[in-house]
Amino acid sequence: MRTTVKDVMTTQVVSVNSSTPFKDIAEALIAHGVSAVPVVHESNYVLGVVSEADLLCKEEFREQCYGDNYQPPLRARLRHRLSQDGGSLRQKAVGDTAAELMTSPAVTVSPRSSTVTAARLMDKHGVKRLVVAEDGYLEGIVSRRDLLKTFVRADSDIAREIREEVLERSLSMETLGVAVHVDQGLVTLSGWMDRRSEVMLATRMTRRVNGVVDIIDKLSWKHDDSTRAGDTFSGPS
Repeated sequence: MRTTVKDVMTTQVVSVNSSTPFKDIAEALIAHGVSAVPVVHESNYVLGVVSEADLLCKEEFREQCYGDNYQPPLRARLRHRLSQDGGSLRQKAVGDTAAELMTSPAVTVSPRSSTVTAARLMDKHGVKRLVVAEDGYLEGIVSRRDLLKTFVRADSDIAREIREEVLERSLSMETLGVAVHVDQGLVTLSGWMDRRSEVMLATRMTRRVNGVVDIIDKLSWKHDDSTRAGDTFSGPS
């Protein structure tokens, strides 16, 4: 049930090496419709990532410091590269190869990580895609669009997995009194189970099923084994 990055990632990856020139990187981004490419060593070891934003630093720096039509001389470019107050913008603005333009180290995720982990990393670092790497070696790319694939499932498939995989196989509980209804990924669990702990476990595992957007829990239980309050029938959890 747990969807990993490997399940949704793209394995056909457009990459460049450290000596790839600026123009070739830009052409690769445009030709393949991607916003970033990993920079790799000959052995496919990930060195960094070059994104559209990295390339646009050159134009931004030129506009801010010189005007649109001005090309600074080599001495000025070197001076800005070494300047303490120039920062990352100046360094990338004068860069001509992937090694000079890339952001390093790259933000990577393991193919064994969950899609939830990947989504959190994207949000934390403000990126649209992540390099998938194992021990530093390129395995693929995962994008926001790839992560959305986990939610594009038929309601009938989601309901069947909850009944067969969660309730019957994984939990092996008495579930004849449980009804599962799914509408646009919204799962409603209703009916009853024997113990409150079973209800809590069933709802927690249901949330992990691919395609589940949210859960409406209308389950009741006969025995509240979480508080040892006795065998009185309780209301919805």
